[in-house]
Amino acid sequence: MPAVASHPQRDALRLELKQNAVLRGMSRRTWERFEARLEVAEYRKGEPLLRQGATDIEQFFVIDGILKRVVANAEGKEMILRFAAETEMDTSYAAWRLKTPVPYSVVAVTKVRVAKLPMRQWIDFLERDPQLKARFEYEMMRLMSEIMAHSITLHLLDAPGRLARFQRKHHQLVGRIPGRELASYLNLTPETLSRLKQHRR
Repeated sequence: MPAVASHPQRDALRLELKQNAVLRGMSRRTWERFEARLEVAEYRKGEPLLRQGATDIEQFFVIDGILKRVVANAEGKEMILRFAAETEMDTSYAAWRLKTPVPYSVVAVTKVRVAKLPMRQWIDFLERDPQLKARFEYEMMRLMSEIMAHSITLHLLDAPGRLARFQRKHHQLVGRIPGRELASYLNLTPETLSRLKQHRR
């Protein structure tokens, strides 16, 4: 996998990455060291970036496309916890700190391109840059709050309410997520989701 610094599209990649919620505001000196360690990777739709139970952990920054964080039980039943698109990240920082296997998978919903680096290297950057660490911790808290709110929504809102909330909170993803994936996220059948969409038009 090519590093950002040596990638043929490095200028465009830098522009994309510098809009990331965590990476924006990084000093030039820190960026130069950071960029040298970032690898660019592409994944096909449905391909896992990280498997549930993994211990070899990486930090991901989405350049283009959509990821999902999904957890599965022993019978193979899945629950989608969140989606992440451009300017967002996915992380297994908590699992790294707790020295436990990752409790979920990260999977490409569409064709995806990410920049990634090993978690140990990412933590080294965080420890050297308090502002970067503060932005990362804020984004982690926002991410966890989003997952908790989604879990509560599945219990408290009816089907139309769940769809309405998704369209309000994640308007940038509307129309980009395959219907089957969105239905699973909202705990609906694809047929119910289709009917709700028709009704809202």
